[in-house]
Amino acid sequence: MTEADVKQLIVTIVKPLVADPDAIMIETDRDAHFLNFNLSVAPDDVGRVIGKHGRVAQAIRTIVYSVRVGDSLRVRLNIVDD
Repeated sequence: MTEADVKQLIVTIVKPLVADPDAIMIETDRDAHFLNFNLSVAPDDVGRVIGKHGRVAQAIRTIVYSVRVGDSLRVRLNIVDD
């Protein structure tokens, strides 16, 4: 998968969960072993994306972490709470 495919996968998963889908923003950051996706949503939607006891966030990460990008870079998803 490409970086754009992973970004689209995250948006596809998160969009039905939030009340303000236009506020979904994903920034990428690359290091030696990981391709980090920093997900930010509207302040009112952070709880919906994280879920009770982090269960929704863990389910999203389980799906996203199964993906490898390019030169076997592993994917990491960070939910940014501003």
